[in-house]
Amino acid sequence: MQAIAKVRNLRGSARKARLVLDLIRGKSVAEAQKILLFSKKRVAHDVAKVLNAAVANAQVKEGKIAVETMQVKTAFADDGPIMKRQRPRAQGRATVIRRRTCHITLEIEHKE
Repeated sequence: MQAIAKVRNLRGSARKARLVLDLIRGKSVAEAQKILLFSKKRVAHDVAKVLNAAVANAQVKEGKIAVETMQVKTAFADDGPIMKRQRPRAQGRATVIRRRTCHITLEIEHKE
């Protein structure tokens, strides 16, 4: 049994989110929650919310499921839309500030 949770247009770059997702890919859900709880990365809080949403989706689909029997099957981050802002620079010029976003997809499954 599999369950998927996605978050779209999350503020923060996909490159930074991939650092956190690499830590939890293939781990059990309980272990992944502990890793995310003690991670110092800002995006770890958002990834933890997506993981909890995937667990809730699994419980809605299947009923009462123990978290210990679930593991993270896939976890990846894709680039989202980039908000472009301008910042004044010297001699009347302007430079572009890119505010990056990402889409995070997390899939958990029942391990045998």
